Amino acid sequence: MRVNRYELNELSASERRVLMQRVRADYAAIEGTVREIIDDVRERGDAALIAHTARLDGVTLAPEQLRVTEAEFAAAESRVDPEVRAALEKAIANIRHHHQAQLPQATWMQEVRPGVLVGERWTPITSVGLYVPRGKGSFPSVMTMLCAPAVIAKVPDIAVCTPPGPDGTVDDASLVAAALCGVRTIYKMGGAQAIAAYAYGTKTVQPVEKIIGPGNQYVSAAKRVVYGDVDPGLPAGPSESVVLCDGAADPAIAARELLVEAEHGPDSAALLVTHSRSLADAVEKLLPSLLLALPQQRREFCETVLSNFGGIVLTADEAESVRFVNEYAPEHLRVLMTDPFDKLAKLTNAGEIMLGENTSIPFGNFAVGVNAILPTGGTARSQSCVGTLDFLKRSSFAYVSDEGVAEVGPTAVTLANYEGFPAHAAAAAYVLERAAARREAKGS
Repeated sequence: MRVNRYELNELSASERRVLMQRVRADYAAIEGTVREIIDDVRERGDAALIAHTARLDGVTLAPEQLRVTEAEFAAAESRVDPEVRAALEKAIANIRHHHQAQLPQATWMQEVRPGVLVGERWTPITSVGLYVPRGKGSFPSVMTMLCAPAVIAKVPDIAVCTPPGPDGTVDDASLVAAALCGVRTIYKMGGAQAIAAYAYGTKTVQPVEKIIGPGNQYVSAAKRVVYGDVDPGLPAGPSESVVLCDGAADPAIAARELLVEAEHGPDSAALLVTHSRSLADAVEKLLPSLLLALPQQRREFCETVLSNFGGIVLTADEAESVRFVNEYAPEHLRVLMTDPFDKLAKLTNAGEIMLGENTSIPFGNFAVGVNAILPTGGTARSQSCVGTLDFLKRSSFAYVSDEGVAEVGPTAVTLANYEGFPAHAAAAAYVLERAAARREAKGS
């Protein structure tokens, strides 16, 4: 097998751009198809959902089968492996603990001038549609990462959509995970048709205010199309990771971590970044045997990634490694360096940062409680991991007393006149006059 090896200082500008770019979906090529699906769902509702599910997922459902029934929840509870259920319970407890701490103060207020009060109030989004993919496998962990913070935020209406399996059912562990989180509205739908149903509603599916959750390129393209009619949430594309190492890192750990996100699929990206040539050599030497231990499909995914949008990046020194990581802005960042908390202060762009020898990326994906729905494709430069705040919105508010009007009224009149808004100025001036009259009357 071939593992890409990049000498960062020897890359041309164009080669460096390609390395930074990773996989980019060609949305232009599929937008026409996606728009056709969305338009069909808008026009025909449930009938279109059923038709596209049959065509794309190979599953024919009746309208009454689009939503998971209580009987299906009960059957999933009876079938799920007790060990899996126990793992879900532990994971959800940690996720709840982490996301509960993210809740902001519901209302705050301060006096900026005498008699002038300003503040903000946080309230939950009225309705959210969560998207849990089911492509190369089932993902109850994604269910927990989305449902738990939505419930903590007290969103009144929470729905989940996930593509049905070949037998027309939803994965048992995923249903149990949703129920453990407190969510019981689950729709058997995926792809662009699911995004359309969330955006515009059908007889069975209620429209929502916001969509949150990862999906394939058709889901991402559909979110782009419906933007403006619904908030499509965080862009989350193919998986990616950077394993950042110094010479003291354990190569056996580094090599295994490099394969974690690579096994998601051939469009993933996985890079080892280090200034230690001996560490890079040791990791590269370990990879063939580690790959042979994987099932064929996962091995092929990793081999494709490491020879395509992955590999080893050699830098001049530790500072350059950190600069590269901040420029790349990975979804997952694994830090195998001496004094990792010292490095934390220097790492500014990453969806999540797993610090130290013991903090494996899978711990973040499944168990420690941080959210694994993360920005990809470099969007970690401006976007954040999914959290409780994604399910909340802020409203600012203000109150001005009669005494406070004298503090802010003249400023408002002056700036309104300067910007050419006479109605603004007149409204402010009238309030100013009325408040002055009341203050005068009180004084007499």
